Amino acid sequence: MKIPFVIRLTGTLLLTTVLAYAQQKPLYVTSRAPLAPQKYLELPLGAIKPEGWLQQQLVIMKDGATGHLDEYYPKVQNDNGWLGGKGDGWEETPYWLDGALPLAYLLDDKVLKDKFLKYVNWTLDHQRPSGFFGPLTKKELEGKPMESCADGADWWPRMVMLKVIQQYYTATNDPRVIPFMTKYFKYQYASLKTCPLVKWSEWSESRGGDNIMSVYWLYDHTGDKFLLDLADLLYKQTTNWTDLLGGRNWAIDAAVNQTGRKWMNRHAVNVGMGLKLPAEYYRAKKDPKYLTAVKTGFGDLMTLHGLPHGMFSGDEDLHGNEPTQGVELCAIVETMFSLEEIIGISGDPAYMDALERMTFNALPTQTTDDYRSRQYFQIANQVQVSRGVFDFSLPFGRGMNNVFGPYAGYTCCTANMHQGWTKFASHLWYATGSGGVAALEYAPNTLKAKVASGVNVTIQETTNYPFDDQISFTVTIAKPTTFPFALRIPGWCTEATVLVNGQKLRSDKGGQVISLSRAWKNGDKVTLQLPMPVRTSNWAKNSRTIERGPLVYALKVESTVDEKTEKTEGTYFEYQPKNAWNYGLPKALVDDPEKNTTVTLKPMPANFVWNEASSPIEIKTNGRQIPNWKLVEGVARQPVTTREGIYQGEVADKVETLTFIPYGCTKLRVVAFPVIK
Repeated sequence: MKIPFVIRLTGTLLLTTVLAYAQQKPLYVTSRAPLAPQKYLELPLGAIKPEGWLQQQLVIMKDGATGHLDEYYPKVQNDNGWLGGKGDGWEETPYWLDGALPLAYLLDDKVLKDKFLKYVNWTLDHQRPSGFFGPLTKKELEGKPMESCADGADWWPRMVMLKVIQQYYTATNDPRVIPFMTKYFKYQYASLKTCPLVKWSEWSESRGGDNIMSVYWLYDHTGDKFLLDLADLLYKQTTNWTDLLGGRNWAIDAAVNQTGRKWMNRHAVNVGMGLKLPAEYYRAKKDPKYLTAVKTGFGDLMTLHGLPHGMFSGDEDLHGNEPTQGVELCAIVETMFSLEEIIGISGDPAYMDALERMTFNALPTQTTDDYRSRQYFQIANQVQVSRGVFDFSLPFGRGMNNVFGPYAGYTCCTANMHQGWTKFASHLWYATGSGGVAALEYAPNTLKAKVASGVNVTIQETTNYPFDDQISFTVTIAKPTTFPFALRIPGWCTEATVLVNGQKLRSDKGGQVISLSRAWKNGDKVTLQLPMPVRTSNWAKNSRTIERGPLVYALKVESTVDEKTEKTEGTYFEYQPKNAWNYGLPKALVDDPEKNTTVTLKPMPANFVWNEASSPIEIKTNGRQIPNWKLVEGVARQPVTTREGIYQGEVADKVETLTFIPYGCTKLRVVAFPVIK
């Protein structure tokens, strides 16, 4: 279903505001002609200060792996290549910095800033005369100079470090950055014909959209025409995600093909990154086919491979919609970032809803409370966490992909998991081209921005969302100023209510962005009420999931936790269930979720953690056990609910009370249930 993008403003007042704004210098960096205007503009890093539960999550990361990875992870710690050493010179250090550096500015933490600035300084200060940058190449380590691009190294990790440097620039305006990037892109433009993206690895070929994103970012700052030609060249050398996403057969083929044929086109992390490519290229070509390709491809992904938590399967390949398939943590955070980019370019609320769903459900469950260990693959219906092969397309020989550990599975996620929360926090708000601001994702924070013709405004967003159904915004501004204030009404919301200073202003249906334009004065308060009735949704094999607001709910399965060691991958944790999990939900619940559930709201914990103990919401309903739903080869494979809507196998007579909590607060759970009488 196509969800329209709607902004509602009022006549003469809006026209006056827009005409006045058009005569002013843009408040933020905007698309430079001939690139298409962006619907929403990214704000500088540091403009948004997380508060409440979100700030607590970032502090957990600061105290955990994000703030300390360089102190204990040998690959990053030892003689690091991004500090001039002979150690890691590929993706993992830039991956870590891509999430860790914004954390330092979101928390305004000087110790962290100084720690990460070492890597930025070394990178900026050790650019080669040719424009190449990064760790010493093989030839340079031999004491010889680079004589051509063939003496260089993989383009891919440089794409990640460019993202780090861009974020750093928006926070600091360091004058070294723009000349540095210009010099590098001139080098790249001169080199790609003889040293194409694919020369060193297929990763660069698959992920060239990230490179194009940085090229357009620099063009918006400088207007150097060669950058547009460079982007065209990069597009030709990058996997054609436009045709894959828009062509339909690709997503269908990926649901059934688990061979080695073109597996890089099915690799879930590549797919998550590739989603942004057509949208980025739309900026230059202005052809609707590029945005249509993204919409078609993302729709196909979620239809054929989507899971209740909002993410598509990928273990590592795309692998259908069974709730026993895995999802790689790297794929989640990269898809989140692609959606954040696509939102700015397209302005489509459907992507805002998608970002919200995977952030509040899929993301938090895949790391431990101390943010030191993580799963390589999570499972939606995860009734145990243990070593094994399971139903993954890439099980690895040691069977460590489903356990929690600092290094379990492949260590890309050890380094890359950090950008999920930090990028989300820095994309809660965007600026608008008409001198306003737009709250497109919701969490507690304070925004400091410029509006209208450059007036400073502070907006404090007070809420316990996604657990609470009310969001309050308090405006602090020196003088009454007219500017548009946009709010997203989530697609799951039947009807939202907006109040200004306690008085009802309007009601609006979900699935759109509305905009309030008025002379805002100091102390004005906007309240957004988003009613959250319980509902159910339909998933693989006609299973059902309980939802409320932006959260999906999973059966609370208590567990025992065992710490173990594997000689190659180190410490890891297994979880085993302490109570039964094999239940069916009654048809009466599907027919009338509100009548057949009880919602209990608890006070928000003072120190919130995404775990069972901290969950501020419980939903109770009735269910009965399905005796033959058992683990088979370590997997709770899904029973079939027929088209009539009822599971036909044996069901226990005893009716039991079941407790559900937000999916993101679980480690063991069932989220997709057979339906019984």
